[in-house]
Formats: sequence, C-alpha cells, structure tokens
Amino acid sequence: METFKAVRVTQEEGKLATTVANLSDADLDSGDVTVAVEYSTVNYKDGLAITGLGGFIKRFPMVPGIDLAGTVLASSNPKFQAGDKVVLNGYEAGVTHHGGFAQRARVRGDWLVKLPPGLSTRQAAAIGTAGFAAMLSVLALEHGGVRDGEVLVTGAAGGVGSVAIAILAKLGYRVLASTGRSSEEAYLRHLGAAEIIDRASLSAAAQRPLGAERWSGAVDTVGSHTLVNVLAQTRYGGTVSACGLAQGMDLPGSMAPFILRGVTLAGIDTVNAPMYVRERAWARLATDLDPGLLEGMVSTVGLGEAAARAVQVLKGAVRGRTLVDVNL
Repeated sequence: METFKAVRVTQEEGKLATTVANLSDADLDSGDVTVAVEYSTVNYKDGLAITGLGGFIKRFPMVPGIDLAGTVLASSNPKFQAGDKVVLNGYEAGVTHHGGFAQRARVRGDWLVKLPPGLSTRQAAAIGTAGFAAMLSVLALEHGGVRDGEVLVTGAAGGVGSVAIAILAKLGYRVLASTGRSSEEAYLRHLGAAEIIDRASLSAAAQRPLGAERWSGAVDTVGSHTLVNVLAQTRYGGTVSACGLAQGMDLPGSMAPFILRGVTLAGIDTVNAPMYVRERAWARLATDLDPGLLEGMVSTVGLGEAAARAVQVLKGAVRGRTLVDVNL
C-alpha cells in the first residue's frame, strides 16, 4: 500500500508528542475530495495545537495544520475534478479533522476554494490562514466605510500584520505599524508602513475610556488591553477588525468608543466564514497583494521542522509567514 509522510500529534497520559510518520490512505478522514498537498503554513493556532495549550486538538492522533494548498487527485464532488488547484482554510482542519501538515488529505469539497487565476499553490499557502484573516479585515474596514486615511496594524511583524500592511499600503492607506520588535522597522517599511509605533504605548491597561482620535481604522491581532487602547483612539465612525488574541481573550474596556464616537468593532472568523466570503477574499488576494512583497515575507521549512517553528510562532518570535513544503 502506498504511503505518505505526515506530522502526527499523539496524546498519552495527558502529554502530547509530535512525530513525522508514514501514513496510508486508510489513515485519511472521510470526505469526497482527495488532495495531493503541496504546501501548508505555520499559524498561531498551529502553535496552540502542537503545545496542547487550550485543548485545541479535539481528537488523537491528529495531523495538525489549519490550512493547505495543493492539487485534486480524486473527487466524487461535482464541483471538483482531478487537476484542480485548491486551497483550504479553517473548517476545523487540524482540530477535529486531519490538517495540512501531510502530503495527502481527504476533505469535503464544500471546504475547498479553487485558486483564482494567477495565484499558485505556493502563493496561496504563503498567504494561508493569516493572510486570509488580513484580507477579511480589509474587507471589514471597507464595509465600515474606511476607504482612505490612516489605518493601524498591531502585531505588525507577524503573519496577519505583514499581509495586512502590504495590502493596505497598495490600496492607498497610510499604514501605522505597531510592533515590539524595533529590529523589524526596515522590514515593515518595505511592506509599506509609513510610521512605526512601539507596542508598549498600546499594551498597558487603559487610563481613560477615550483618547485622542488618531486612526480611521485598525487591524488588531492582539486583543485585551491593546484592543481597548486601539478602540479608544479610533476616529469618529471608524472601524476596527479583531482577528487575534496574542495578548489575551479579554476586553477590559469601556463602551465609550461605541456610543460616543460610533466606532465599529468587527469580528473576523476564518474557520466558518461562508463560501461566498471566502471566494471574494481569495479573488481580492490575487489582485491586491503584491507577489514580490509576499515572497519577501516567506521562510520555508519541511515537515520535520514544522512543529518547532509552530512553537516559535506562538511565542511571537517569527517574522512574516512560514511556508511548509510537505515534500521537503
């Protein structure tokens, strides 16, 4: 029987272990589309899965990896046929269903998006869930009426932040990048950031419910006190997208930005976003993200290095996007 390589997370007596194993088609989950996976990426949630924080993985053994890009091998779903290039984000891949850290996956066709023209599987995976979240955030700002002006991006040197900066700058916004890594200033300016803000100015407990109005919108990947301070300094009628919780899940703030300045807080969900939203986001990513800037964000690892890199991503120690080439 033909085998393929996959990262495998097992649990014994409450302790998680991660190995690269040889699996067969008998180990695949149910689904109507089989995909030859070419690439995945390492995201914050993959760090949670591999470390066991928060009980992220719901069954064992599990192949982690919350996204994948590759080529359809076989399909009983009428929407897909062998040879189609596809991408998957969310739908609890790597949580309740085997994910992308493998050379093969079997999934439901209803979870897959055909790649738009001009976007390769490598580029789609490099964008990954983080870039998908960034694009959803941009769409939320546009929906909220933020069509120009200054936009803040927190966690700027991470995956979501990097892609968000590149897209927003290309669309003509003046981008403010908040980071705790001053060494990344040149990188952030290369992506399009016009100004760098020390994250320490946003991460402390808020002293007042409202501050001076500074930005028309924001993409926040941090949550907690940082998000409270971002909201407090958003201009009247502005919109803030919330797509991360690196500082925490709490929101220890005030209603003042909402009822005195009409600020909108838009939640971003990459797991269960409806298909029409996914297709719109991927179509925009194919046109609104500079391929050269995307490539400059990327570092590449093989399956054997994916788990260690996921731990580093969780610590906030990785710049940009980490591509997993499953055939390395």
